[in-house]
Amino acid sequence: MDELNNIIQDFKSWESSELIIKFAQFILWLIIILLISWAIRNSINIKISDNTNRYRIKKLVRIGSYILIIFLILIMFTGSFQYLTVSIGLISAAIAFALQEVVLSIAGWFAIFGSNMYKPGDRIKINNIKGDVIDIGITKTTLMEIGDWVSSDNYNGRIVKISNSFVFKGAVHNYSTDFPFVWDEINLPIKYGSDITLANKIIQKTADTQLSKYANFAKEDWKLMVKKYLIEDANVASTLSLKLTDNWIEFNLRYVVDYKKRRLTQNAIFIEILDEITKTNGKVELASATFEVVGIPELNVDITNIQ
Repeated sequence: MDELNNIIQDFKSWESSELIIKFAQFILWLIIILLISWAIRNSINIKISDNTNRYRIKKLVRIGSYILIIFLILIMFTGSFQYLTVSIGLISAAIAFALQEVVLSIAGWFAIFGSNMYKPGDRIKINNIKGDVIDIGITKTTLMEIGDWVSSDNYNGRIVKISNSFVFKGAVHNYSTDFPFVWDEINLPIKYGSDITLANKIIQKTADTQLSKYANFAKEDWKLMVKKYLIEDANVASTLSLKLTDNWIEFNLRYVVDYKKRRLTQNAIFIEILDEITKTNGKVELASATFEVVGIPELNVDITNIQ
């Protein structure tokens, strides 16, 4: 009986020792994987100058190291490699059932990078949230939000994390990819009686001065768009049209501008036009919806017949 107890104790001691050895081996391999991952990511910083490619490769290296660690755990603690496929199958089924949204988000991460849907630095609108992409994680995309309570295209200071699964649930608006310009319009109301020819010259000259720096770049980028997609060869030069209304003559200036400089450019155009109109000494005047009382009709009240 004593011999049997000794055998059992020896077996437990051996089993415990084996577990300790496995755990030590696991820690050793874990350190090796993390060191290799760190070394690769550091070399990427030195050898790859393009920010977008550097970001993507570093992300892939980090994800690859996580996958290797998972495989290491399965191999070290499932007994042998022959049970690896069975373990992976069972774990995958459990994850797919319990973490459906997470799995969809991971699939969204592959879709984002695989189809070049957007990248860090792009300005996008997704799930009715607009902002600049500052990070693309395996489950969430991080945006520096634009708008909401702040007017125009300005940051509001709020950082928003959006699940990658939304790329499958709705439209993704990208203001940066392929054609980094947007069309914008300015409407100018000019009083009837103004020198329309002079007003036209002022607005057109201002457009040429403020927008010439975008026109050539936009034209080249649009040519590439026409080659890549089934899309018409649109006019990217600024255009000026005129419309008569009940109260004034409305000039509509349409132009392309850098998607990040829309408000700045609009402000510069308004300032120059107002300055040029002031120099006309009344030949050109801006109109407004303010009503002007030009006279009061004469009233004759007969009170002799009032009882």
